[in-house]
Amino acid sequence: MIANDLFRKLSCGAKFTSKNKLPFKRKLENVDAAAKVKVCLKSETDDDEPSVTLPVGSKKVEKVEKDIEIKSEPESDVSEDEKQQNPKSKDSEKQARAVVKIEQQKVSRLNQLRKELKIHVKKSRYSPEVPTIIETFDQLSTDFGVSSRLVSNIAACYSKPTPVQMQAIPVLMKSISLHAYAPTGSGKTAAFLIPILHHLKKPMKCGFRALIICPTRELARQIQREALRLGDEMNLRTHVIQTVDDPKKGDYSFSNGRSYDILVTTPNRICYLLSQNPPKIDLSNIQWVVIDEADKLFEDSKNSFREQLDTVITACNNPAKTVALFSATQTREVNEWVARNIPSRIRFSIGLPNGAVELVEQQLLFTGTESGKLLAFRELVARGLHPPVLVFVQSKDRAQQLFTELIYDGLNVDVIHSDRTQRERDNVVRAFREGKIWILICTELMSRGIDFKGVNLVVNYDFPPSTISYVHRIGRTGRAGRPGKAVTFFTKDDTVNLKSIAHLIKSAGGEVPEYMLQLHGSSKRARENVARKAPKRAAIRTLPTFEYQQIQRKKRFVSKSKGKNKPSSNGKHVKNKKIAQQPS
Repeated sequence: MIANDLFRKLSCGAKFTSKNKLPFKRKLENVDAAAKVKVCLKSETDDDEPSVTLPVGSKKVEKVEKDIEIKSEPESDVSEDEKQQNPKSKDSEKQARAVVKIEQQKVSRLNQLRKELKIHVKKSRYSPEVPTIIETFDQLSTDFGVSSRLVSNIAACYSKPTPVQMQAIPVLMKSISLHAYAPTGSGKTAAFLIPILHHLKKPMKCGFRALIICPTRELARQIQREALRLGDEMNLRTHVIQTVDDPKKGDYSFSNGRSYDILVTTPNRICYLLSQNPPKIDLSNIQWVVIDEADKLFEDSKNSFREQLDTVITACNNPAKTVALFSATQTREVNEWVARNIPSRIRFSIGLPNGAVELVEQQLLFTGTESGKLLAFRELVARGLHPPVLVFVQSKDRAQQLFTELIYDGLNVDVIHSDRTQRERDNVVRAFREGKIWILICTELMSRGIDFKGVNLVVNYDFPPSTISYVHRIGRTGRAGRPGKAVTFFTKDDTVNLKSIAHLIKSAGGEVPEYMLQLHGSSKRARENVARKAPKRAAIRTLPTFEYQQIQRKKRFVSKSKGKNKPSSNGKHVKNKKIAQQPS
């Protein structure tokens, strides 16, 4: 066999080219490099003598080698000391890694809890860092230094924080502006009152330091009661503007000498005080501005408070103020205003946007005509009602008409609307809270923020003008984890918003007929027209039209006859004009 063939078989087909040749051995350029190599070889042996001998006559190399060997001894000593100190450094590294791991686990657990509670934080490029949520009220004292007095007051009112309180309280504790959406009855009032009470700490004589704006006086009274309950024994003074006409009671300037800490009011009254010359109120020291029921205040209607809010925010010229907006529903107007005026804020929502409370059993009931509504309500009463019950109608005239019909049925019923005086409205609300009134007939006035404990049933006698109005109306029941029921009457004239409300009920877990979900959707203009102006409806009465007209004619005749027989100046009754004008 030829040697080449034998080599091919032994090399198994390997090819050798110029690319895979071994590099040529280079000669050492200087003696120092050789000395270094020989020192390395010496360190690998156990003998005292070097393992590699140098050429005879290379004294310079031997000298360098000895110098290097002498220098290498203290280096070995330092390495031994480092080895003795290494266990401590390793322990500290392990502890640091354990702390980081615990923090990561805590963050992941809180994020999972956010997901379970449906807390959706919406970030933007201007949003600050979102603080972690709290799980118990005890964390307020450990994490934020809240006083024991305030923590005990909170524990006396609430057992555990709700989802909106879990996220809103840490944000406001760090004085970060906030825009929050949460369902009705979820505890939004306590979510902004607790941080305000913590930061104000004690009463001071420097004017109002916190301003809370809400759409109705009834809601303002409710917020004041909650602030007094949470701030028990803290001596912080919470005030609601009652009148603006009285020159003494309506003056809140520094010159008046009265001292308050928290102001709860509607925007109309505070704008009236600001418009006086000189202004009757000073808001330069405001540190907190809270807008409750922001969607109602910003809505595009004749009752909108958007311009008044701009005036109030401008008057609060403290650059360090914190602004917080709370609402149960989302609207485009509020989002645009907040993005324009408060870019650096945290925005989050609880649950589905503009969704109904899942604890409320919802029902849509077709009544045919307007007269069928009264019959359907009387059938509900005959089957048995569990008071307290709220009944919503679209106008104050219809509220009075329904009250006139039901009062003769022997029901414990009353009515509240804007035509009644403030004292009458306060008395009605107090009687309803105390259980003296079983059925309360009201308008949209009572659909925002009012918290009646234990309302079992809400009846939408007139169909809501929008889905937002529907959410707020049925939100008067099913509050604070309690179950409730809502019944909505509708006729053939109420099909504009029927499909959207049916989808809303289905998304909340309710049952609706399939034909409602397949209805033809109404136009945006039609929905806006219904929301802006309520449709015309037949009067609520059981009398026939002919008998009703006869009664009205009798009333007019009686009123005219009373006007003719007015007493004269000398005490005698004057029968007619001619007799009165005759000379004596």
